[in-house]
Amino acid sequence: MAMGFLRSLRRRREDEVVPDMEGSLEGDSTGFASLKQFEKMHRFDPNLPLDELEEVDIALNTDNVEKGAEIEQILAEDNSPYPEVRASVRNFDVDMPVNTIRAWTIGMTLCTIGSAVNMLLSLRNPGIALTTFVIQLIAYPLGLLWDLIFPDRVFNVWGLKFNFRPGPFNFKEHVIIVVMSNDFGWLWQIMFGITTLCTGYGLAGLARRFLVWPAAMIWPTDLVNCALFYTLHDHSPTDPARANGWSISRYKWFMLVFAGSFLWYWFPGYLFQGLSWFCWLTWIWPENVIVNQLFGGYSGYGLFPLTFDWSIITAYLMSPLIPPFHAIVNVLGGITIFFVIISLGIHYSGMWYAAYLPVQNSHAFDNTGHQYNVSAILNENLHFDEAKYNAYSPLYLPTQFALAYGLSFAATAAVITHVAFYHGPEIWTRWKLARSQEDDVHMRLMKKYRDAEDWWYLLLFVIMLGLSFAVVCAWDTNFPWWAYIVCILIPMVWTIPIGIVQAITNIQLGLNVLTEFIVGYMLPGRPLAMMMFKNYGYLCMSQALYFIQDLKLGHYMKVPPRVMFWSQLLASIWSAIVQIAVMNWALATIPDVCSETQIHQWNCPSARVFYTASIIWGAIGPARMFSGDALYSSLQWFWLVGAVAPIITWFLARRYRRGFWRYVNMPLIFGGSGMMPPATVFIYYCWGIVGTIFNFFIRRRKTGWWLQYNYVTSSALDCGLILSTLVIFFALYLSGTEAPRWFGNTSALSTLDMLSKAVQKPMAPGETFGPSTWP
Repeated sequence: MAMGFLRSLRRRREDEVVPDMEGSLEGDSTGFASLKQFEKMHRFDPNLPLDELEEVDIALNTDNVEKGAEIEQILAEDNSPYPEVRASVRNFDVDMPVNTIRAWTIGMTLCTIGSAVNMLLSLRNPGIALTTFVIQLIAYPLGLLWDLIFPDRVFNVWGLKFNFRPGPFNFKEHVIIVVMSNDFGWLWQIMFGITTLCTGYGLAGLARRFLVWPAAMIWPTDLVNCALFYTLHDHSPTDPARANGWSISRYKWFMLVFAGSFLWYWFPGYLFQGLSWFCWLTWIWPENVIVNQLFGGYSGYGLFPLTFDWSIITAYLMSPLIPPFHAIVNVLGGITIFFVIISLGIHYSGMWYAAYLPVQNSHAFDNTGHQYNVSAILNENLHFDEAKYNAYSPLYLPTQFALAYGLSFAATAAVITHVAFYHGPEIWTRWKLARSQEDDVHMRLMKKYRDAEDWWYLLLFVIMLGLSFAVVCAWDTNFPWWAYIVCILIPMVWTIPIGIVQAITNIQLGLNVLTEFIVGYMLPGRPLAMMMFKNYGYLCMSQALYFIQDLKLGHYMKVPPRVMFWSQLLASIWSAIVQIAVMNWALATIPDVCSETQIHQWNCPSARVFYTASIIWGAIGPARMFSGDALYSSLQWFWLVGAVAPIITWFLARRYRRGFWRYVNMPLIFGGSGMMPPATVFIYYCWGIVGTIFNFFIRRRKTGWWLQYNYVTSSALDCGLILSTLVIFFALYLSGTEAPRWFGNTSALSTLDMLSKAVQKPMAPGETFGPSTWP
C-alpha cells in the first residue's frame, strides 16, 4: 500500500513535460547511495510525511537496492516529497516570455502603490498590510486589460525591437510583477532606507544554496502564492475524486470567499467593532480589574479567545492556514507555558511590582504608574543624563513585556544551537555542493536558465557596505563606524539559521532584542545610534529573508534567476524612496498620528514598541535593566536555557526517531511569541485555534479538500479583508464619516482592558512605588 502511495506521487497531467533523466536509477547503487543521503538530510524534517520516511527506512534496512532506487526516484526526482508542494507547484516548466515591457510597467506601478499603502497601513492598530495576495489579484485584471489595449506586434525604433504584447499575459510575468511589488533631511532617510534594503538583498543572494535551492526549504507562504497564480490563470473545474467530492473550480471558490470576506469585514471594521475583541465577560464587568486582566484580550490574558475579525487573527502572524500544524503547536505551547502559566504566577505574586502595572502593554512605565517620559532623562544632545535619571524614576515593564525579553534571549541562543545540531551536516553538504545539488525536480528544471552569479550579489553587498559607511559617518548620528562593522556581522551569522526555521515553519524569529542588547552595552545613552544599529543589524536580516522568500517563489514558478535579480533590486530602491515619502506625508497630515487617543486607531503600535526599546536599550542601557542587582537580571538565565534546550530535544529525537520529539522546535517555543507586544495572548490563541481547525482537523479528515482549497481560501480571506479595509478607510474615515455610536462601538471598547487600565493597585497623584534608589 505504501509503495502504491509513493507511486501515486508520480501521476501528472497529460500535458506535463519533464526533461529526461540523465540515467535510470532502477537497480543502480548510485541511486541507493543517494537514498541514504536523502534519509540523512531529512531525518529530522517535520514536514516530510512519516510513511515516506518509513519506506526509506525499510529499503535501507533490507539492502534492497532496486526498491531503494525506485523510492529515491519517486521522492526526489519526479516530484517534490512534500504534499503541500505537490498540490501547489507544477513539476514541469513551460517556456514563455518573462522580461517584458508589460511586466515591468505593471510591476513598477504596483510597487509604487503597494509601498505607499503599506507604509500608511503600518501606522494602524491592528496592523494591516497590502500583501502579495492582493497584488496578485490586482495585477491579474491589469494584465488582461493590457492585452486588450496593446497589439501583439513587433516595433522597430532605430534598430531596437520590442513588443508590447508578446503573447497573452502569463503567470511568469505575473510572478515578476508580484516580486517587484513585494519589496516595499530626506537624503539621509533615502540613503538609510536603500542601504538597509539592498544590503539585505546582497545577503539573500549569498544564502540561496542554503535557503532557496534545497527541497526541504518549502517556504509555506510561497505555496499560497503559487496556488493563487495557478488559480487566476487556470479556471478549469476540480476533479471531485481529488477533493472529497468538491468540483467547484479553485477560481470560483476564491471569488466566493473573497466576496464573503470583503462584505463581512464591514461588521467588525465599522458597524460592530466589538466583534474584533469579543471579550464578552469584560462587557458584563467592565470595571472589574481581575475579570479584565484574565479575560481581556487587548491588555490582559485573553483566556476566552473569541473574535469574528480576520484582521485580528492575522494582525501580526499572517494567516494561520499557512504554517504546518507542528509549527502552530510549538508556538501555542510556548505561549501557554510562558505567557499564561508562568506569567500568571509572576503577575499575581507581585514580582517586578506587577500589581502596579497592566498585564500587557507596549509601553514602559515610571514609578507613578504612568508611561515613561524619556525626555526627562535626556540632555539637549539626546544623550543619557544620569542625574536626571536618578531624580526621575527607574523603568518598569508590564509582565508580558518583560517575559518577552527573556524569551527573546532564549530564542536567539536556541536558533543557533538548534540549527547546528539538527541541520549542521546539511549546511556543510550544501556548501560543498552549491548549485550541483540535486534535490528535486524544481532544482533540476531551473538549471536550464542562466543563474544570477554569486559575485553579483557579493558586489552589491560590498557597495551597500560602502554607502552605509557614508550614511553613518557623513551625518551627525552618534553612530561610530566601528559599531556598524559589529552590527553587520549579526545578520551575516543569523540569516541562515533563522531562515531555515522560517522556511520550514513559516515563523520568522527576530533579532531585534539581540541588536538592542549588544548596542546597549556598546553605546549606552545614545537612542538614535541604537535605532540605527537595530535597523542595520535586525532589519537587514529581515529584508534578506523577504528577498529569499521571493527567490524561492521564482524557483517554484521557474522564472529565470537573472530576471528575478534585476526586478527585485530596482524595485527595492524605488520602494524605499516611496515609503519614506509617504511616511513624511502621514506624520505631517494625519491628526494625532501615533497617539494613543487617535480616533481611527492610527496609533503606530510597532513604532511605540520601537520607541520603548530605544528607551530601555539606547538611553538607560541594558546594564541598568538586566545586569547585577537590576530588577530584571533574572531574565539573563534565558540565554543559557535557550542554548541548552535544543540539545536535549535533539538527543530525544535521535533516540525516538519517529516519535513526538522530532516535531519539538525549541526556537519556536521560545521565539514564536516574538510579536508580543504589541500582539497579545488573545491574538495568538485566536490564530492558533483557526490554524488547528484547518491544518489538523480538516487536513486530517478531508485531505483532498485541504490540498485543493486551503491555500486558496487563505489568500481569498486576506484579499477580501485588505480591500474592504481600504474602502472603509478612504470612503468613510477620510471623509469624516464616523462609525455608528452604539454599544458595539463605544461601551464594548471602553472596558478597563481596552483602555489598558486593568491595574490591581492604581497609584494616586503624588504616590510612587518601588525602591528609593536604583541602579
